[in-house]
Amino acid sequence: MAGSSFGTIFRITTWGESHGAGIGVVVDGCPAGVSLTDEDIQIYLNRRKPGQSRFSTPRIEDDKVRILSGVFEGRTTGTPISLVVENNTQRSSDYSEIASYYRPGHADYTFDEKYGFRDYRGGGRSSGRETIGRVAAGAIAAKVLSELGIEVFAYTKSIGDVSISMDNFDRDEIFNNMIYMPDKDAAVKAEKLIDDMRNDLDSIGGVVECTVKNMITGAGEPVFDKLDANLAKAIVSIGAVKAFEIGNGTEASKSAGSSNNDSFACDENGHIYKKTNNSGGTLGGISDGSDIVIRAHFKPTPSIFKEQQTVNKNGENISINIKGRHDPVIVPRAVVVVEAMTAITVLDMILLSMSSSVDKIKKVLGK
Repeated sequence: MAGSSFGTIFRITTWGESHGAGIGVVVDGCPAGVSLTDEDIQIYLNRRKPGQSRFSTPRIEDDKVRILSGVFEGRTTGTPISLVVENNTQRSSDYSEIASYYRPGHADYTFDEKYGFRDYRGGGRSSGRETIGRVAAGAIAAKVLSELGIEVFAYTKSIGDVSISMDNFDRDEIFNNMIYMPDKDAAVKAEKLIDDMRNDLDSIGGVVECTVKNMITGAGEPVFDKLDANLAKAIVSIGAVKAFEIGNGTEASKSAGSSNNDSFACDENGHIYKKTNNSGGTLGGISDGSDIVIRAHFKPTPSIFKEQQTVNKNGENISINIKGRHDPVIVPRAVVVVEAMTAITVLDMILLSMSSSVDKIKKVLGK
């Protein structure tokens, strides 16, 4: 299988299956000398792990990470960092019958068509559990970015038709509710919506918004490796994401140039800034120093308990009722995944930009 690696300088390779022995990631290109412990990574994994609320799968996993290489005496060595999380509560029997048919909304059919074989236990590599490796690597990227004064944070913007109000935005509220919404009133409404969908044996989608604060200017390559293009690939590579936006996103297509353009100005110190940020922090694929603001649109969880229509491997039309342990909504546990993939991409683009001019190279070398 190709395509399990992402990044150029800060490069990650995830491995493992939902019901295999474990899940992991190898991170290459992390600078030496970064303070890093298991706990730095565990904090992020705890936000992703199952069984935290009634809105996540009841599968219970500690998702305890172990650093196997690349760290010595609490600091990165500059060599590949290998991380592993063991699977401890697989119930593969829950999935035995789906070996004979294709679940709607899943990758069962396409995997069979591509490989002639698939790991049907929880989806194998197409399972949401693959994101453990992404989150672990993202925790490292975020740690490096923090050394540069750059912060990445994400939250749930909407569930179904329930959206946060920017008038009620309270960042401290994000970790005070089960769905990571920065609006207490919206969170209450969204929780009721999720409960209603679950009671109806159904699921619901939503939107995660992510912001990068204190971003430097000049990150991103202006043709195929634009910062926004690489962010789009990073975010859409998350299994359940169906759309990506940056800045005004789809609203830009409805705007006039006079209102969509961000006017420039200079402050009293001669620092250039934008009066607005409709572009979402990039111009020409290069970071402009404004906050990067992106959104990921997630589909409803495809594993629902309603009766559905499909076909089996013999080409017969059948009705199915999916079994197993599944989230009624993907979005809350995906918040940290979006945050992680954003951090990985931004760090990689910053490292690439260090060689964009001879002056920058001289600065790095102290010349």
